Amino acid sequence: MSDNASGLLTIGLLLSLLAIAYVPLGDYMARTYEDSKHWRVEQWIYRLIGVNSGAQQSPKAYAISVVSFSIVSIIVLMSILMAQSLLPLDRGMQGMGLAMAFNTAVSFVANTNWQSYGGESTLGFTAQMAGLTVQNFLSAAVGMAVAVALIRGFVRSKPNTLRNFWFDLTRGTIRILLPIAFVGALLLISGGVIQNFADTSMQTLTAGKQVLPGGPVASQEVIKVLGTNGGGFFNANSAHPFENPNGFTNLLQIFLILLIPVALTRTLGTMLGNRRQGLAILGAMTGLWASILAIVTTAEVRSMSVAAQVAGGSMEGKETRLGEWATALFATATTGTSTGAVNASHDSMTPLGGGAVLANMMLGEVAPGGVGSGLYGILVVAILTVFIAGLMVGRTPEFLGKKIS
Repeated sequence: MSDNASGLLTIGLLLSLLAIAYVPLGDYMARTYEDSKHWRVEQWIYRLIGVNSGAQQSPKAYAISVVSFSIVSIIVLMSILMAQSLLPLDRGMQGMGLAMAFNTAVSFVANTNWQSYGGESTLGFTAQMAGLTVQNFLSAAVGMAVAVALIRGFVRSKPNTLRNFWFDLTRGTIRILLPIAFVGALLLISGGVIQNFADTSMQTLTAGKQVLPGGPVASQEVIKVLGTNGGGFFNANSAHPFENPNGFTNLLQIFLILLIPVALTRTLGTMLGNRRQGLAILGAMTGLWASILAIVTTAEVRSMSVAAQVAGGSMEGKETRLGEWATALFATATTGTSTGAVNASHDSMTPLGGGAVLANMMLGEVAPGGVGSGLYGILVVAILTVFIAGLMVGRTPEFLGKKIS
């Protein structure tokens, strides 16, 4: 099979999987955030943190809860990173310095996941699991909670009925992220992503020895992509064969990156009681995403730069086990969701392909955007558009039945 045929089939399979998951997952998330019955583990969590899960919050109180939780998360994560040499499974690593720990904590709490360190050479297993992996779950859950609170603001007439941030945070983590991540991690392991607590000593071709770091990679990898986080276990991220061994795991990671941002548009329509609104938002996201994908793929596959043409292909900075089509698809998905995961070096892409990827970042992650942030980002764009259009035609602007002043 030619590379072009394989690439087109991969894109078709990805879109088919997203279409299959769209309705059931979108409706399930809507039920999750509206259901008044609590699981026992959720009740334990509410008692532990001392909150009334049934209490209603105003927008101001909801925002204060988000900020307060984020500040506490930064402090806790900094403590784990700086004290990792005192923790079990530290792999002999020293604790991070104050500046790097602060940089890393803010980055992971904000779902940015910028990394100024090499994961395998800086962090022990406990810091990776109890620090970064946990925060990958929580930062994604916060983004989903904010998106759901915004939807409730459109649905409900009274201002103090946004429900409760702690309710939304717990529901998103326990009922949505954890179950999907569990299944996704098993699939990644079956595809060759490692999950262990041991390093491997290998003999090189020159009869020397090299130690290949191992670790609990699959459990962190799955939430890295599912939560549109991007913080990789290894410095090379999803270009590392232990994180992303083959075409199957590459496609699975792209699917997980796009899964919740796409399905949240169905959640929007279901909670609003008007599913056409969700489809309209999805259509706008899809149009932007498909346009960028077409440009990036064409540029990378056709080797449009002079250097790439001389070399016979634009494979510099890309993994030969994945190829140009898979690289272009991954790059479009990860930049369109502000995920930060990469399976190739973006600065090695062709001028046009790299420019399109950069433009995708500059769109403000609305194609389809990150977990939660994509939905409320594009809703803000829609509100601004309606407001400006209303001013131009001299009518009171309204969006989803709410007057915009």
